Order: sequence, then C-alpha cells, then structure tokens
Amino acid sequence: MANPLANKHIILGITGSIAAYKSAELASRLSQMGATVNTIFTEAGLKFIRPLTLQSVTGNKAFADMDLWGGEGHVVHIQIGHSTDFLVIAPATANTISKLANGIADNLLTVTALAAACPVLIAPAMDAGMYNHPATQQNITILKERGVYFIGPVEGHLASGLTGPGRMEEPQIIINELRWIISRSGPLKGKKIIVTAGGTREAFDPVRYISNRSSGKQGYAIAQAAMDAGADATLISAPTNLIPPRGVHLIPIENAEQMSTAVLDQVHLADALIMAAAVADFKPQTFQKQKIKKTDFNGEFKFSRTVDILTEVAKIKQTKNLRVKIIGFAAESENLHANARKKLMEKQLDLIIANDITEPNSGFGADTNRVHLIYSDGSTEEFPLLPKTEIAEKIIQHLISWLTEGAG
Repeated sequence: MANPLANKHIILGITGSIAAYKSAELASRLSQMGATVNTIFTEAGLKFIRPLTLQSVTGNKAFADMDLWGGEGHVVHIQIGHSTDFLVIAPATANTISKLANGIADNLLTVTALAAACPVLIAPAMDAGMYNHPATQQNITILKERGVYFIGPVEGHLASGLTGPGRMEEPQIIINELRWIISRSGPLKGKKIIVTAGGTREAFDPVRYISNRSSGKQGYAIAQAAMDAGADATLISAPTNLIPPRGVHLIPIENAEQMSTAVLDQVHLADALIMAAAVADFKPQTFQKQKIKKTDFNGEFKFSRTVDILTEVAKIKQTKNLRVKIIGFAAESENLHANARKKLMEKQLDLIIANDITEPNSGFGADTNRVHLIYSDGSTEEFPLLPKTEIAEKIIQHLISWLTEGAG
C-alpha cells in the first residue's frame, strides 16, 4: 500500500502573499511523493515567485491568467479542473477566499475552482487583522459548510511586524493533512488498528531510568501506513523524537505497565494489534521518590520482570474469543529463526517480524531494516535491506488481505 499521494494529480494554486516562497517546497515535496503537480498563479502570486521555479521542481507547466485567454481559449479551466484529484490553494489570501465563498470567477484559479469536482484544501496566509475580520471569518465558514478543508493559519511574526494568526502552515504539515484526507476512503476504512512503538522507560528515581535503543521509527512508519490505508489507527507510544501521523489517536506512555494498560484497554475493540514497541523485560523493584545520591548508593540494584503484554493479550483473545489479528516483533542477536518461532507459538501470534540487530544498518535507530516474516502456518518471507517505510507498507498489505479478503 503506497502512500495515498502517489499517482494523484494535484493543482496547487498560488496567490499574492509573501508566503508564496513556501509553495516551491510544497510542490517539490508533493512531486517527490509521486504526485503530478500543476500550478496556477494569480496575477498577484506572480509578483512573489516565478512560474519557472515551480516548473523546475514539478516538471510540469505552471499556468497563469494568460493561459485562460490563450490558444486553448475558454476550455483550459475545464481541462485542468476535471483532470485533478485535489485542489490545494497555498497560500490563499483573504481576497481569494472571498472570491471562492461568493462564486466570483474572474481569474484562472477561481474559474478552475468553480469547474473542479474534486476536494479543495485551503491554507490561508494574511495579516492577523485580516484573518480575524468578520468578513473573512464568515467567508471561511461558508466554504467549510460546502465541504472545503482548511489548514492553519498559525500564530507568529507576520510581514506587517504584528504577531497573531496569519502565517501559512508549513509545507510538511499541509502534506500530512492532504495525505490524511485522501486516505480516508482506503481499503482499511472502518478498521481499528493498534500499533505500539518506541522503547519503554523503567525508572529508578525521578532522574534515572533503564531503557533500550529503540527509536520508534518502525512503529511510527507502521502507524502511518495504517492511516494511509484508511484505518482508524491508535498509536501507543513510548517517548520518541518523532511526529505522530496526522489523524492518529496517540496514547503516550512511559513504562511497560502503562503500555500494558493502554493495550488491554483498546485491544477488545481492535481488528489488529501490531506490537512494534521494544518493551523492557525488567524494571527496578523499587522506585525512589527522591534522586538517589551517589553517597547513598550501595552499588546494587534489584530488578523484577515487567508484564508480558502479548501473553496477556493471548489470554484475553482466547477467553473472550476475539478475532483480532496479532503481529509481534522479535529483535534478536542470535538464533534468529528459532527464537522468533518460539515467541510466535508462545504468544499465539498470527505473524512475527524478526530481525537480527547485529546486522549493519538494520534494527534500532536505523532508517532501514532487514526482516524475516514468519507466519503461524509455518511459512516465511525474507526481505532484503529496505526502508522501514517499505517494510511498514508490506505489513499493512498483509492486514488488508486478512481483514478485507478473509485470507489468513
């Protein structure tokens, strides 16, 4: 299941705002994600950034008002509007928003918006006073009632020197929003998927804890792939430096006990559970409320086992006859297949993803992984070193097969 922007035709409207400089980055990133991007400038938009810049990053024609009256005549807006999957206007000025709300079609962008039958996403950019003005707010309300999507603006320092809401949202945030909107009709629409991610932290005192090297990258990639497939995804995450996918239900946790509670609270509602988190196997027997001083430390810590989440899930699945699909991970440094198969059987998993953490560029912290998929029926698949995003897509593709086609 590739990202939902791949092979989509997107029209990017650029209006007269200083934020137009961000449009080149937005168009470039969309193109890199596999979208076909054409741009339409208003006359004011041409004052801030040139069409050649957009044509260079997209490889496609950038349109302006002169094309409306050119050799293709009055049909150019129909051709553009009917061939697109999504119309994005970023930046969108108060003037353009007003025209769209009132059905005014006096330039190529606004006439294309009237002709287009696709969804529309608007990223406003203007001075704070203009954005907060009752007329602008009324126009935004009218467009939202018609089903138009809005992203931003955000608060910050504006070109006028004032501070307030009016800055165009950053390109990556706009892409995340667009990706989420497009994905809502995906093959896993209506399916609830739980994903765990990151390495849990087991505290000695308010300052110190034991943990592991998990970055959370694989779990977050799986959550994104689940969202891209249209799922209602819940991400139960230990602390990471990663940004959760747009639209995911995030449940932040710290330790194994908290993760267990969150998983067991959610699993009875789920169609699938993917345990990508690196849950600590041990925790300090006691937690000191005050920082342990070096002078008070006797050189010894005692540990106890943490809760085995997958074992508890297996018990619930059996006693309550849950139909949830369960996928686990096995990060091993030796006897990869033997240890993974043992875990698969003991935890009653449908699939386990095993990887040898001693291999270069594979496992904790890396952007790539080399994995072996081992199924409950004994069959296996082995993949070469791949980006974790591709591994995530392969895992979700199996879920699509299981949950929508009745396989497995």
